[in-house]
Amino acid sequence: MRLVTWNLWWRFGDWEPRQPAISRTLEALDADVVCMQEVWSSENGPDQADELAKVLGMHYVRTPERWWKGHSFGNAILSKYPIIETESIQLPPTDGPGARWALSALLDRHGTHIPVVCTHLDYRFDQSQRRQEQVKTIFELVASKHDPEGHPVLLAGDFNATPNSAEIRMITGEAPTPVEGLAMTDAWPQCNDTPGWTWDKKNPYLAEATWPQRRLDYVFVSWPRPAPLGNIESAHLAGVEPVDGVTASDHWAVVVDLVDNSTS
Repeated sequence: MRLVTWNLWWRFGDWEPRQPAISRTLEALDADVVCMQEVWSSENGPDQADELAKVLGMHYVRTPERWWKGHSFGNAILSKYPIIETESIQLPPTDGPGARWALSALLDRHGTHIPVVCTHLDYRFDQSQRRQEQVKTIFELVASKHDPEGHPVLLAGDFNATPNSAEIRMITGEAPTPVEGLAMTDAWPQCNDTPGWTWDKKNPYLAEATWPQRRLDYVFVSWPRPAPLGNIESAHLAGVEPVDGVTASDHWAVVVDLVDNSTS
């Protein structure tokens, strides 16, 4: 099973020519599940998640729409398989204007139920403590979906934190996890010895970025799980090559192929 996570950079930059570049990149990847961040919709017009779902022939769900200057900013999950349950959890702090969310979807893959969580954490360099609080909330959601004998939970998104940060180490178990007995495998290092930067100065939009060369975007798989189900077969970056001269986003996408049976 193939899962893609990608921050689509909302309506920033040259957003209009970027839309077909995003669409064509996703078409070529032919993913089973796409987790998207910085997805937009217009109060009186198009919805990016809806339009991409139609092009790709996928089901979708998105976070609640909160309008800012006529547009919303959120997360979405696209799936080849029917979405039978969904839940949106606002991440702390819940009293500010820039709400962040964890979006979950339960997919029905020919009778196998696959829980997926898509999220996007706060971005400032000095907000590690806030991101740690957000990870605690996300872990509560993951724990509520996790069955150690069933399909593992797939958690993906833009975490705005590097692998050695406290918040990412909380997820992988390199630091104490928020829920005892639950940790998550970071897909990238399972099959790569390269840094996997998704916020990369090779991206033309980051020519003047203050802190490039960081891996901020992740796919995690919950543990314990009935191996090899959910083990990582491969992981690579996408969106790196321009489409008709247009780079699709300021982030590279992460593409992960997972073992999809427990007997392999």
